[in-house]
Amino acid sequence: MNSAILGKFKIPTAFILSTVGLLSGINSVAAQQNPPTCQAPRGGEYLLLVVSPTTDNQTQLKRVLPAQISTSTCKYLSDTVTRIGGFKNIDDANRWARYIKDSAGLSAIITTRPTETPTPTQASTVSYKPRRLGTGYAVLVDYYNRPQLVTDVRKVVNADVGFVAYGKRPYLLANYTSNQKEAYQTLDELSKRGFFAIIVDSQKVMLLRSAVQLPN
Repeated sequence: MNSAILGKFKIPTAFILSTVGLLSGINSVAAQQNPPTCQAPRGGEYLLLVVSPTTDNQTQLKRVLPAQISTSTCKYLSDTVTRIGGFKNIDDANRWARYIKDSAGLSAIITTRPTETPTPTQASTVSYKPRRLGTGYAVLVDYYNRPQLVTDVRKVVNADVGFVAYGKRPYLLANYTSNQKEAYQTLDELSKRGFFAIIVDSQKVMLLRSAVQLPN
């Protein structure tokens, strides 16, 4: 989506407050049987993935979006979503996520892509003690099947880094908080440092290890 087009459309003041997108399991007939896998955002781009598994969902979304905005239907993990890209900063993505939620009743996940892949350091070990997180926001990092990246993530968040499962995939847990602003700040810092980070509903996350232990 052209960022210049986005700039022409003003979100009402009531929608300025940001909201985190929640990916939830929706038991309904999929609008497309086999939608393609979602294209990753470009480096430095913020992306909205709006959960829209039915034709009714997608029609409702189109009604509230300006016609000039380009969207596509694709698959993210186990969800059928509508992809809306072209955001250059997290504030714009937040405003549109809130607008879509309030106008169409659809939830979205905000994600971004690193400008470069972090360099792996040393190996790490994890043990499995699964439990589901409570209410709040979880900031997850796709570690490209290299849990040794925990050292680099820890430097960014200045705290222990956990190991979790979300959507049947493993992630590093960079932050778990009830503070929405804090979660978005963590996402922004991680993306600036080159990590592929996402914000999700923490109740959908299974904690496997509260702190990844590195070998001596």
